[in-house]
Amino acid sequence: MSKTPQTSWWNRLCEGSYRASTRRLVREIEAESPGVYSEMLQDLNTPLEPAFEREVARHLDRGGYRAFVPADTLMPAMLARFGIEQVTATEHVSYPSLRGNCNACPVAGHCWGAMRRDAGVDECRAFCPNAAAFERLAEMA
Repeated sequence: MSKTPQTSWWNRLCEGSYRASTRRLVREIEAESPGVYSEMLQDLNTPLEPAFEREVARHLDRGGYRAFVPADTLMPAMLARFGIEQVTATEHVSYPSLRGNCNACPVAGHCWGAMRRDAGVDECRAFCPNAAAFERLAEMA
């Protein structure tokens, strides 16, 4: 008897179980290890398993970031997309408002995923609530 059919159903079972438990896994990491969760969210470069990464992004979009401040991680990356240096933005009078918009963003998970995959400025304009302000800042610089 060949092991290939057994491996095939076993792989499907394992993959299905993993997909089914990914949502719970993300919630448990946030609840049980908020420091690790925060570090993971702040690291925009370390590769993650795609299904896990998608679930983290969905979790963030549902408000799951008690140990994460989007403006501290996502805004600097977004500023770079628009060609703005962090110091230029922090010195502008609108900076506190921009941070507030970022921290209240309803698509923080989408943004996190976009920053992780190095999305271009055209894609970012489509979802970032600060895009117009960033474009004005870029013109001033």
